[in-house]
Amino acid sequence: MYKLSQRFSNLFQWLLSATLAYLYKYARPVIKWTIRKTTGLCELQRICYYEPAGALRIMGVEESLSKSKNSEVERLLQYLERAANEKRFNDENAQTIIKNTTQAVCSIKKIRPDIHQPFKKSLGESVSIIWGYRQLLVELESIRTTPYDAENPVHEKKLLELWDSLMPQRNLESRVSSDWKDLGFQGEDPKTDFRGMGLLGLENLLHFAQSYKDAALHVLSHSHHPKYGYECEKFLEMIYINNKQLLFVIPLIRYSFAIVGINLTVHRPAVLHFHRFYCFLFFEFDKLWMAGMLSMLDKNSICDNFVSSEFRSSSGAKITYKCNPVGDPV
Repeated sequence: MYKLSQRFSNLFQWLLSATLAYLYKYARPVIKWTIRKTTGLCELQRICYYEPAGALRIMGVEESLSKSKNSEVERLLQYLERAANEKRFNDENAQTIIKNTTQAVCSIKKIRPDIHQPFKKSLGESVSIIWGYRQLLVELESIRTTPYDAENPVHEKKLLELWDSLMPQRNLESRVSSDWKDLGFQGEDPKTDFRGMGLLGLENLLHFAQSYKDAALHVLSHSHHPKYGYECEKFLEMIYINNKQLLFVIPLIRYSFAIVGINLTVHRPAVLHFHRFYCFLFFEFDKLWMAGMLSMLDKNSICDNFVSSEFRSSSGAKITYKCNPVGDPV
């Protein structure tokens, strides 16, 4: 009887949610028109003027633009998507793209740019972060799909630098050696461990080892624990491959929050920010693992527990992430 009642309750909640979403979809234009006539400001202006700088403003701008039914706005979004996919949000082109975007929005929304200069600045910063972030995803996927190549001297150099960073007092017996297992790799040739993550996996590990050395050595010591030990590379691969969106969902929602001690005042996320955030994720995963809160046998449990833990701890609008138990990155 209880299960039947629960099913009806879930069905009612779903119907209510669907009905409200349907009503909002058609009522939204009327609400927007009424507020604009009352305040003299369009929705984007209200967001840029009244929402505090940071994630709330950025997500508000993104939602407003994405829900617009204006054909000119839709073409503008296509222009921004192409720019991100073609990696044109760079030092050479970004300012021109942002300038064109803010001018187009002012023209479409009939906003006088000479009067609303603060709006143009705020909108430009939001656009830079939103589509700069989307470009970052394109760049990261490009690195991830670049396979590790043992014949590439650049790849090999990075791999050996990883060893030197984590094992400074010990010489590697040979390029293919069981020594690599002491770093948490599964076999004698670590290149096989990068099949899923590609070059991105190596670069993440190398950044962790070089920029947060004390934290990396701290985690490495845990991998050798007689009870809680794990294969570091397998652990990282699980984080990325089995829940690929995990690494993207959290920073996507936080946008301009302080990422691992770096405040995104540059208004354009970079691969460096991702590396630092990844280090934080690995360090936090290790803490949950050592606390006995995760099981390697249940991969979905790892991701679910970690995500819920992170969202609970970062519910505020501003947060700084740190993964070095000693201090700032070297």
